[in-house]
Amino acid sequence: MRVQIVDPPAYTPPYDRSLAAALAAGGAEVELVTSPFAHGDVPAPAGYEVREAFYRRARANDAAPDGSRAALAVEHLRDMLRFRRDGVSGDVVHYQWLTVPWLDARLLPPARPRLLTPHGWLRREGWDRRPGRGLRRLFDAMDAIVALSDYGAARLVSDAGLPAERVHVIPHGAFDYLTRLPDPAPLPAELAGAEGQVVLAFGLVRPYKGTDLLIEAMQGLEQAELWVVGRPLGVDLCELRASADRLGVTARFVPRFVSDREIPAIFERADIVALPYRDAEQSGVLYTALAFGKPIVVSDAGGFPEVVAHGAARMVGAGAVDELAASLAELVADPAARDRLALAAAAAARDTYSWEQVASRHVALYRELLG
Repeated sequence: MRVQIVDPPAYTPPYDRSLAAALAAGGAEVELVTSPFAHGDVPAPAGYEVREAFYRRARANDAAPDGSRAALAVEHLRDMLRFRRDGVSGDVVHYQWLTVPWLDARLLPPARPRLLTPHGWLRREGWDRRPGRGLRRLFDAMDAIVALSDYGAARLVSDAGLPAERVHVIPHGAFDYLTRLPDPAPLPAELAGAEGQVVLAFGLVRPYKGTDLLIEAMQGLEQAELWVVGRPLGVDLCELRASADRLGVTARFVPRFVSDREIPAIFERADIVALPYRDAEQSGVLYTALAFGKPIVVSDAGGFPEVVAHGAARMVGAGAVDELAASLAELVADPAARDRLALAAAAAARDTYSWEQVASRHVALYRELLG
């Protein structure tokens, strides 16, 4: 079976490449069609081919990390037309992202079957309750939609109006490749020297992720310090720093993109990983924490409760600062509780959220679509 995984903007390289590697390990012939990643190194191909067919000129010539928007727009149209003409070589084409849904729905190659995994579009921030016509047109152009959670599948049926039989739930996999990097970097200098316990908030710092709530919940937790690691996007970092200072919270900020090589040392040092999101479908940060077997606290948002159902995380109400504070305080004070959560997280990463299982379920779906 020949499978093409298509992510033109390279928004989710860890997911794309983990899925491609797992499919290849299962015997599929896999090609990842994507663009140069703007922010650093990506996992090396493991048994699959990579073709950078999008945004090559714009990203190579522009000094800004995401390239010139105008240049990207022009190149996007040209590259989509080229991909439509001669880019498809798989028995199955599985799209992970499409940058301009209303346009791309009209430019898709006619090859069938084709699938879409709508990462990120299922947050309330991603659409205003119901998807616009362009996004719905893109959904309708697919033979199947892969949701990363039961929550996501229900949203696609109820809010997007998709027939339930076209929506298939295949969970996200734990990013265990990060635990096997051959040359991990030491802990960043900004984070060196922590003596107490560490509560980690990792990834892009965006409003829906509730970093402000986490800072408030850390008030009075003198045995631990907070690490906020990731590039701010739509968040005033000065306000977060000022809030931490005002509340007496010991907080360190690493406000930049963090490479794969830096991730192991950060997660290994963390005692608790916190995801107090106001909104979510799923999160790569959660599946990184599972891979490292860390005690995890999540909010009751999106698909997070489905991970909690496996005992692999502790849950508090979305936006409930008092609950979050109590849960963090209990875990900081109770090493046995942290150990139980850590063991459950590691077990879930090896079983339900292993890429072997994720790939197996994808292959079953591909075969069903191929008849």
